[in-house]
Amino acid sequence: MSSFRSTIAAFGLLASLIAGREPAAAQDLKMPTALRPDIRIAHVMTVEPEAVRILLNPVDGKLYYTTFPGDVFEITGFDGNGPVARKVLSLADHGINRLQGAAFHKNTLFLTGNVDANNKKGTKGRMVSFTNRRGKYKMTVIFDTEEYPTNKTTFDHGWNALEISPDGKYIFVNSGARTDHGEVQDNGGAYPNARDNGLTSKVFRFPIKAHDLMLSPDEARLKQQGYIYADGIRNAYDIAFDAEGNLFGVSNSSDYDHGEDMFWIREGRHYGFPWVMGGIDNPQQFADWQPDPVKDPFIPRSSHAFLMKYMHNDPGFPKRPEGVTFSPAVQNLGPDANEYRDRQTGKIMDGDTTGVTTSTFTAHCSPLALFFDTRKILADDLKGDGFVMRYSGGARSGMMRPFTTQGRDLLHLDLTYDKGKDNYTVKTKRIVEGFTGPTDAVLVGSDVYIIEYGGREGGHLWRISLPTESNVSSKNGRKNTL
Repeated sequence: MSSFRSTIAAFGLLASLIAGREPAAAQDLKMPTALRPDIRIAHVMTVEPEAVRILLNPVDGKLYYTTFPGDVFEITGFDGNGPVARKVLSLADHGINRLQGAAFHKNTLFLTGNVDANNKKGTKGRMVSFTNRRGKYKMTVIFDTEEYPTNKTTFDHGWNALEISPDGKYIFVNSGARTDHGEVQDNGGAYPNARDNGLTSKVFRFPIKAHDLMLSPDEARLKQQGYIYADGIRNAYDIAFDAEGNLFGVSNSSDYDHGEDMFWIREGRHYGFPWVMGGIDNPQQFADWQPDPVKDPFIPRSSHAFLMKYMHNDPGFPKRPEGVTFSPAVQNLGPDANEYRDRQTGKIMDGDTTGVTTSTFTAHCSPLALFFDTRKILADDLKGDGFVMRYSGGARSGMMRPFTTQGRDLLHLDLTYDKGKDNYTVKTKRIVEGFTGPTDAVLVGSDVYIIEYGGREGGHLWRISLPTESNVSSKNGRKNTL
């Protein structure tokens, strides 16, 4: 699914500084709505356009956010006259044209994304780090990649999600597919027969002290170097560790009506892309497939990939790798975000009615902003659990609307390990709705700070206060220790 990527495909430079932009008048500001009575919502501030990541520096305790065109802002003033955001880094500092990933390790900020090459026909991945020393930022290059093909579509996902391992030894980073579903994307013939390559549709792992690496698209070489951690993930735009140190990722699927996957990401595993997404075979791998929405209801007539004929008979499609077993997604037990299209009838169904589990979330919802209560401080029914945002709104999304009018919400994820299947199931429940393009979230104590992309007009930063055990105890007449 590519609604988020299509939104950020075109961008402009931002203002150099925001000094607590005046929030919209109360009567004009559309507040998100809590779906349980023990959740409180507050508007923090308006943010600059095309905001992508919100993160916490664990050393100075400040919030930072980044934008797609390359700016990094530091937010101060929570205890004063109101939050103020100051730009501390820009494209000129790090050289990343499409900045999509950011993470802190202690006082060091890691950034990743893509750099234009070959007159914007090609691209290079890049990761750098900045250490703040008395207000001055010192940059280290973690890696650059050799040039590889970009394309003219909305499907070139690039390097994005960043996460530091709980022991502080490794950097994990997702590099999304450069295709919708494994088709040829040759950028007008500049890169003949280019599909995905060794630098795309994978999760990588690098030592935290790595620097000045040069990565090749040669997959065999990358495996020999030990940098490929997991393969076959279309675009895990957010990855996160749970309290037990398990790495999870939420991935967008293609323009076909595949579900949107959540994976338990383990070293050496292959998760199916481009042959399987949402637990469903990609039909383009079959030499006799002729895409016709009349015969194949999984093809949305309005989808970009169908209209541009990226869905087509493709006898040159790569064969499945021999001897490789694909690891399935986390199975969703509902009650929310578990609508699906039935493989036999083609009709939209709800897993709550049929008892069918889904892989994992409703098609085309674009799951983002995955995080966990790793400190286990939330109320009992949330303690240690996961949370994820849905970027797309079903009521306003032509491709998602046949499944549901819900979306643009915060979901609670209650995960359970299934020993027999050596995988997780998840119970999914909506707890807040009414955001406008939420892209990222960070949990600070029991407060979730959620940032919106905002297009060219700018979005909002919200604080969602979740209940803790102390909150619950105080309501029952016992002392609140917070």
